[in-house]
Amino acid sequence: MSSSTSTRRLVIVSNRLPITVRLENGTIAYGESAGGLATGLSSFLDSYRSHFPDREGYVWVGWPGSTIPPDHQENVRQTLAEQHRALPVFLSGEEMDEFYLGFCNKTLWPLFHYFPSYTTYREDYWARYVAVNERFAEALKPLLLPDDVVWIQDYHLMLLPQMLRAHVPQALIGFFLHIPFPSFELFRLLPPRWREAILEGVLGSDLVGFHTYEYTRHFLQSVLRILGHDHSLGRIVLPAHVARAETYPMGIDFQRFVAAARDPETEAERNEIRATLRNMRSILSVDRLDYSKGILNRLEAYELLLERHPEYHGAVVLIAVVVPSRIGVDQYETMKRQIEEIVGRINGRFGTVAWTPVIYQYRNLGLHSLSALYSVSDVGLVTPLRDGMNLVAKEYIASRSDHTGVLVLSEMAGAAKELGEALIVNPNDRGEMADAMHTALQMPEEEQRQRNIVMQERLLRYDVTRWAGEFLKDLGEMEEVRNRFTAKLLTHGSRGDLLRSYAEARQRQLFLDYDGTLVPFVRHPSLAKPPERLHRLLAQLANDPRNSVVILSGRDRASLDRWLGHLPIGLAAEHGFWLKDAGGQWMNAPHPSTDWKLTLRAILEQHADRLPGAFVEEKEFSMVWHYRSSDPDQARPIAAELIDQLTSYTTGLNVQVLPGNKVVEVRTAGIHKGTAASHWLSGRMNDHILAIGDDWTDEDLFRALPPNSFTIRVGITNTVALYNVRGPEDVLRLLESLALSHF
Repeated sequence: MSSSTSTRRLVIVSNRLPITVRLENGTIAYGESAGGLATGLSSFLDSYRSHFPDREGYVWVGWPGSTIPPDHQENVRQTLAEQHRALPVFLSGEEMDEFYLGFCNKTLWPLFHYFPSYTTYREDYWARYVAVNERFAEALKPLLLPDDVVWIQDYHLMLLPQMLRAHVPQALIGFFLHIPFPSFELFRLLPPRWREAILEGVLGSDLVGFHTYEYTRHFLQSVLRILGHDHSLGRIVLPAHVARAETYPMGIDFQRFVAAARDPETEAERNEIRATLRNMRSILSVDRLDYSKGILNRLEAYELLLERHPEYHGAVVLIAVVVPSRIGVDQYETMKRQIEEIVGRINGRFGTVAWTPVIYQYRNLGLHSLSALYSVSDVGLVTPLRDGMNLVAKEYIASRSDHTGVLVLSEMAGAAKELGEALIVNPNDRGEMADAMHTALQMPEEEQRQRNIVMQERLLRYDVTRWAGEFLKDLGEMEEVRNRFTAKLLTHGSRGDLLRSYAEARQRQLFLDYDGTLVPFVRHPSLAKPPERLHRLLAQLANDPRNSVVILSGRDRASLDRWLGHLPIGLAAEHGFWLKDAGGQWMNAPHPSTDWKLTLRAILEQHADRLPGAFVEEKEFSMVWHYRSSDPDQARPIAAELIDQLTSYTTGLNVQVLPGNKVVEVRTAGIHKGTAASHWLSGRMNDHILAIGDDWTDEDLFRALPPNSFTIRVGITNTVALYNVRGPEDVLRLLESLALSHF
């Protein structure tokens, strides 16, 4: 990152800039980009500048909307920076084909909108998606300042948060998904590498936002079942940082649509529409050309309305505006033909010389044209098959200055969670939609006003400015959460102190946990065999005559002997029930009774039988119920039940029940890593003691050591240790630095 600044700048990152750049006859032309995100955030940024004049402002990073030849790129870059606070990410036509039209809109879009049969799984599309996300990361790295807040938008850039986190660990990063997040059963259809990378990418953020609670819940469930990270009230404690998932329903610039409805230009268009309709009642449908919008179902429902209610013949018209979208995608071209065929069928079947039942327009609309249609139409028909939010529904309500009009809204749109006073329908039920249109056309004006006033007040209170403001406020609070969780993180200075103490010491004692500390967790204990890098490192440390190296592990002694017994190091198995000096024989603590195992084994095995993937590992002085390979949703209640039952059974016994990382361990009480460490500490005059571990069993060790010891807990969590590090890789790098230390 670049030099520090006293102000906090907002860096918005999206696939598209709010400014579209085109090369026309050799000349660069600039214009506003269409779309709810660009419009909504632009409205917020206007208020951002007025409400926070002491702040540096913002910069928007994204693709400029077309392929810009290299000889024009510097000029475009300079103009966008100086006049629009924007930084372009230039992409070639081939990149956009495979990234945007490919992975984004042929893989993520259909799958996330519950159209798995339309989903394409192509490795070249995925590779391009990764590459373009990396391009954005490379563009951002030289731009970011220490106090910047980065807000990444939507499904195009789901890998970017983690890419930035790797480069700038202390960055404050937010991510917002503007489309649905699907249920786990659909999300898991992605190949394992892809789905894991997407979840890890999004979790690089400090705060992840979704439009509805349902999408937030689906995301958290996928994180749990695919990555194994559980949450507490939406907060996920990760090895490197803390992430939070929360719900923020996006609003609109309410006053903008109120003002547009009153504008003279809108009034002129409104009068023209009224003259065309000749006092006929009107139903309005406005949507992008997309299979998720339910346009075909909507037209068929209108056809059914005309079948059931001949009284509407010549009295009602459907204004169907379809906005061009993603030209060149096969499904969209096919759907456009189907729409035109149904429109032709309805008009041919019911139309007369004096009456056209469907007025169909395939074009983009400006604000005044849109506002005129919103304010003229008696019914707003918004019935997507699946939609993240759908701002058209909110815009229609905001534009009704006289509080009349009826909104017919799909229950599959995120907006339905807020606009409950609308007529809510299932978009797959043509009959229900036809009935809802009939109800809307017959609804008394007084009832219309009662419904709309409530919705308008709600939309006014929670507009786009409040939506963005609340997200950024919560994102800012995550910095405080992060600081609290990382207060003990081993800093460069603390690391230097540790290295200096180690180098100057004449006699050193190193206590190291194994699983989760020297090696990452694996799905089955037998797979955690130490790699060659770890063998070399332990040998190098142990061969220094000033060092006593001890592995204190919950592992059984046979595994430790098989993997590490050839090294000149001490070993403690089963958390200290078995001890072995370097080159010596195993010895055990005063022999504890294990009569309890006979009783409790049946309970452990019974619960393992009930949970696929769970199994019981029996050691000499403990038993462990493992469930790392089990379905997390199934495992959670069964593990809780097991712990409760074991706690009840062991009352009065000299036994501990210890929940761990995807394990439940039962062991004889009184022996732990702290007592085991005393075996190696007695009689030695250590100048330097270092202990590193990753879970509750290591807390006993940390408490037992002298106060001047260096104690380190792996993972960002509360601990009695002096320091935290993020993961096993940090431990290995630290130990390698010690092995090479020559102060």
